[in-house]
Amino acid sequence: MEERNSNQLKDFSYCLVGDLSLYLRVKVCFFQGSLTGAEPSLVISDPYLRLCPELSPSDTYVTLQLFADNKPLSMPMRTRYQSSQSWNEWLVIPVKYRDLPLSSALSFTVWAIHTTKKARPIGGSTVPLFEDSHVLKKGRHKLYLFPGVEGDGLVNTLTPCKLDDKSTPMDRLETLMRKYEQGDLPKSQWLDHLAFREIEKVNSKETMSSKNNYLYVEFPLFDFPVVSNEKQYSLPPSIFPRGETDSPGIYDPEMFRDNPVEDKHRRLVRSHRNGPLDRDLKPNAKLRDDLQRVLRYPPTQALSTEEKDLLWKFRFYLTKDKKALTKFLKCVAWSDPVEVKQATELLHGWVDIDIEDALELLGPAFEDTKVRHYAVMQLHKADDEELQVYLLQLVQALKFDGQLNRKAKLESPLAEFLIDRSIKNPLLGSSFHWYLMVECECKTYGKMYGKIAFHYMSTMTEMPDGANRRNVLKRQGELIAVLHKLSREVRNLREARTKKIEKLINFIADPKNGLLSFPPMPLPLDASVEITGIIPEKAGVFKSALAPLRLTFTCLDGSEYPVMFKTGDDLRQDQLVVQIITLMDKLLRKENLDLKLTPYKVLATGSDHGMVQFISSLPLATVLAEHNNNLITFLREQNPTGGSINTMGLPPQVMDTYIKSCAGYCVITYLLGVGDRHLDNLLLTGTGNLFHVDFGFILGRDPKPFPPPMKLCKEMVEAMGGATSPHYQKFQSYCFTAFNSLRKSASLILNLFSLMVNANIPDIAIEPDKAVMKVQEKFRLDLTEDEAMQYFQGLIQESVSALFPQVIERIHQWAQYWRQ
Repeated sequence: MEERNSNQLKDFSYCLVGDLSLYLRVKVCFFQGSLTGAEPSLVISDPYLRLCPELSPSDTYVTLQLFADNKPLSMPMRTRYQSSQSWNEWLVIPVKYRDLPLSSALSFTVWAIHTTKKARPIGGSTVPLFEDSHVLKKGRHKLYLFPGVEGDGLVNTLTPCKLDDKSTPMDRLETLMRKYEQGDLPKSQWLDHLAFREIEKVNSKETMSSKNNYLYVEFPLFDFPVVSNEKQYSLPPSIFPRGETDSPGIYDPEMFRDNPVEDKHRRLVRSHRNGPLDRDLKPNAKLRDDLQRVLRYPPTQALSTEEKDLLWKFRFYLTKDKKALTKFLKCVAWSDPVEVKQATELLHGWVDIDIEDALELLGPAFEDTKVRHYAVMQLHKADDEELQVYLLQLVQALKFDGQLNRKAKLESPLAEFLIDRSIKNPLLGSSFHWYLMVECECKTYGKMYGKIAFHYMSTMTEMPDGANRRNVLKRQGELIAVLHKLSREVRNLREARTKKIEKLINFIADPKNGLLSFPPMPLPLDASVEITGIIPEKAGVFKSALAPLRLTFTCLDGSEYPVMFKTGDDLRQDQLVVQIITLMDKLLRKENLDLKLTPYKVLATGSDHGMVQFISSLPLATVLAEHNNNLITFLREQNPTGGSINTMGLPPQVMDTYIKSCAGYCVITYLLGVGDRHLDNLLLTGTGNLFHVDFGFILGRDPKPFPPPMKLCKEMVEAMGGATSPHYQKFQSYCFTAFNSLRKSASLILNLFSLMVNANIPDIAIEPDKAVMKVQEKFRLDLTEDEAMQYFQGLIQESVSALFPQVIERIHQWAQYWRQ
C-alpha cells in the first residue's frame, strides 16, 4: 500500500481488500525444530534411510500454495534450497488481494532432501488469510507443522496452523511481539533490550523441551487493517402479498432467475433461421392495434414477454415507423450474440428517428456501443440552438458510456460529437466547458470528465483561433474564482448589511482587483453577451441568509447586464428546472401558444456557487404589502397610460401577459412538482409577467404540510377580475391547452429526466429510481384529452379553495418580518 502523510492517515480507519490491486506476498522466514529422524513409514520404504535413519538432510526448502473453498487458486511455489533452514525469502503469488475470497488459505510444507535426492515432507500447515473478524492477517506468525504430512489447504483442514491445547508462554509472548513490531505497543529502548533478553531465554528453554516443529512466516504490514468486502447476496423481496408477511409458504430461491423454459420458448419463437421469412410478415388489423398500443407506451413502461415477441416478429414491418425503434430495442435479448447481430444490422435500415428518441437510446437502459453510436448519428440532425437545449442532459449521458469508463483513450462517439460541435460554435462551447467543470468535482466521474475537458482544450488549441478561445475560458474561470472568494467573504462578515454592501463596492471600485474594468470577454452565464467590467455603484447584497451578491456588468455594446452571484447553494437543481421551463416554452410556441414565460438564465459554476440572471421585478408579497393587497393597483402604476374598462384599466397587452404567464407557470410548476411556493418566490414585472424563482423543492417535495397542487392564491384570481370574469375563464382555457400540449411531449421530458438520475440533483438523488415516475404521474397519460381537461380543472379549483396554504402563507410573512 502506498505511503501516506499523517494528515491523510487521520481520515481512514480501515481499507477494503477490494481496493488492493497488489499481488499477494508472503515471506518464509525460518524453521524451528528438529530435522533429524524420519517417519517409520518413510524409513521402511527408503533403503538408504533404513541404514542411516538419524542422518540430517543436506538441503531443505518450503512449498506453499493458495487455496479457497477446497480448491487450489495457484500453482505450488517453492523457496530456494537452503541447508541452514533459514530462508527469509519473499514469495509473490500471482493472485491480487482484491480477488481473494474470504475462505482463502495458504498451505505450507517443509521438505528435506537426503543424499538419495528424494524429498520427504518434514511437516505441513494450513493458515487462513483472514482472521475470524474478516481482517487480513499481517505481520509474523508461528505455524505448527504436522510431522510427516503436507499442508492440505482445506476449509476443514487436518493440518491447522494452531493446536487446540493451551498456548505456551512463548506463544503469548510472540503475540505481544507481533503487536510490538506493528507499532501497537509503546517502545522504550532500555526496557525493550532487557525484555528481549528474557524472551530469548524463554524461547531457548521452550525449544529444548519441546518436540514440536514450527515454521515462521511473515505477511505484509499495511497502514490500516485490511477488511474483506466479499459481496453479500441478499434474498429477493418476499413473495407474499403486502400485509401477509405471516402467511405460510415455501420460498423459492430461483423464482427471480431467468426461466430456462421461457428462454427456450423465446429462441423458438425468434428462430434465427426464419429471418428471410419475417421480412414479408405483415400484421392483421388486430395485431396492428396491439402494436400501436405498445408503441404509445411511455419510455418507462416495461414490456411483457408476449409484447416483446410481437415486436420481434414484425421487426421488419416496424422499420417504417420512427417511434418503433426504441420499443424494438427493448425486446432484444442482449445476452444472445446472434440476436444482437440481427438487431444492430436493422438499425441503419430504420427510418430516421426523432431527437427525443435518440436521447432515450443514450440513457442507462442501452449499453450496446452500436446502439449508442447510432443515437449520436441522429443527433447530427439537430442545429446548435436545439442542441443547446439538450446539452445539459447530453453531458450527463456521458456517464452511461461504458467505453469512457473502461478505456484510457477517448473513444466515445458522443464525447467526440459534443467536442466537435462545441469547437465550431463558441456559444455552445462556453456552456459545454462550464458543465464539464462542475462535473469534474464529482468523486465518481470526475476523472472521466477531466479527460474529456483535457481533450476538448487540446483539440481547441489546434484550431486557428484556438489559443485565444482557450485564454478566454481561462479568464472566465479567474473571474468566477474572484467572485466566489468575494461572495464568501461578504457572507461571513459579522456586520450589518450596509457594511457588507460598502465592502463589496469598495472591492469592485479598487482597480487593483481587476473587476472595475477588463478586456471584453463572454459572460459565462450568457456567452452571447460581451462584458467589460462591473459597475460599483449598482452592486448590492440581497436580504438572505446566504447574502447573494447583486452585480451589474457593463457590456461591450453599452448596455448593462444584472446578475446574482450566489455562494453556499447548489444551483444545479435550479439550472435543471429553468432548462425544462425553457424547453416547455419552445414546445408551446411550436403549438402557436406563447404564454409569456420568463425562463431566466442560471449557471452552476461549481457545486456550491453559480450565477443567476436578475430580472427587474418585485415579489408578490412586497407588491401586496405596498398596494393594499391589490395587484391591479401595482400594474396600473407601472402602466399609467391607461387601458380599457374590459381590462380593469390596464393596457390589453399587460392583462394578456399576466393571464398567460399565470397559466403557464401553474401548469409547469404542477408538472415538475415544484414545492415551497410562497409569495416571496413568485415575482411580477411591470409589464405583467408573473414568474417563479427558487426551485429548491421539486418532484412533489415540500417543507410545508398539505401543499396545493399549484400556487394560485385568491389575490392572483382577483387581479383577473374574479372567478366569474372572462379573464379567469381565459386563464383556465390556457391551462387546459398547455397541459394537453405538453402531454404530447411527455416522452421527451421523461427521457431528459432519465438522463439526470446520476446528476447529483438533490431532489432526484433522494429516490433516483422513482424520479422519472414522479414526473410521469403528473402527466396522467392514461387520460384522454377531455378527461385531462376535467382533471386539471379540478386541480385549479382545489388550489384556489385551499385554506391551509393561506394560513401557512401568513405564518411565512410573520417569519420574514421578524427575520428582518
